[in-house]
Amino acid sequence: MSRIYDFRQDEHGRWEALLECGHVMPVRHRPPYINRPWVLTAEGRNSRIGADLPCKTCKDRREATAA
Repeated sequence: MSRIYDFRQDEHGRWEALLECGHVMPVRHRPPYINRPWVLTAEGRNSRIGADLPCKTCKDRREATAA
C-alpha cells in the first residue's frame, strides 16, 4: 500500500493518483465495474489525499524478487 499525495490528469483528461512510493495509479469512475464517484469532483479527490491505495507496480516488483 502507498499513500496518495496528489492527483493529476493524463493527456486524455483521466485522473491519476500520485503515490508516495513514486508511482502513478489511474483512478477512474466506471460503474458498475469501478465505483469511484469521488474522482469526479475536486472535493472528492481532496478527501482522498493521505488514503492508502494498493500499488500494482510495487506489488509486482516484490513478487518478482521473491520468486
